[in-house]
Amino acid sequence: MTNEEILRIAMKQSAIDSGCAPEDFCMAQNRIVRSVVSKQARAYLSLPFYCDLVSYGTNVVASVDASCEAAVRDYLSRYAPAHCFETPNLHVLNDALEAKGYRVCFMAEYFLPDVNRLLPGSCAYEMRWMTPETFAPYYLPEWQNALCKARSHLDRLALGAFDQGKLVGMAGASADCASMWQIGIDVLPKYRRQGIASALTKTLAYEILSRGIVPFYCAAWSNLASVKNAIKSGFSPAWVEVTAKPVSFVQEMNAVK
Repeated sequence: MTNEEILRIAMKQSAIDSGCAPEDFCMAQNRIVRSVVSKQARAYLSLPFYCDLVSYGTNVVASVDASCEAAVRDYLSRYAPAHCFETPNLHVLNDALEAKGYRVCFMAEYFLPDVNRLLPGSCAYEMRWMTPETFAPYYLPEWQNALCKARSHLDRLALGAFDQGKLVGMAGASADCASMWQIGIDVLPKYRRQGIASALTKTLAYEILSRGIVPFYCAAWSNLASVKNAIKSGFSPAWVEVTAKPVSFVQEMNAVK
């Protein structure tokens, strides 16, 4: 699989998620479409979107509810595509959405593998493949990025690093859609900065790609450790995404527990 083929697969999936055409992400102009429900969308998405912005670097595709279309159109007309995803500009969008009971919530950068840099890795510890049967006991807080208990049926494959039989790092793959699996990574604090994360991530990604499936990686822009791991593991930035959620949803996420 070439980098061009990987990018086309990602854009096709983003088009399913957004309710648009893959070529919309390559247009010179921004594109606004009505969000729709699709059974082929990434499993963790809550569709239809109220407001979701996606950019592969050329323009912005906004997947929206009809009630906020005018506000989103006004917002996109104010700024260049890259500036639509940063503050202070996002406050303009947030203010418009908050008047309708929504707020900007999720902001993330997505990475795709570069086949010219992606190779299996190694570290100082034993690396062992894990299947749903063998990683079943590890749905614990320390492995919440590699495995997702709420969607455990989507977790397909994992690669663990073991220190004398103790699991110290894990990269897991979730079948979030038919053509793409998402990679999550966790390493116990005591074992970080030893190359475990990149060894696990790149080896798992290489295995997924060898199966004809595109691995992808997501990180918050501020999570430098995760972004550095993606790049070190042979991934490159591919698209960015901002999603609005109801005010009550945001408040619940921020509630002191």
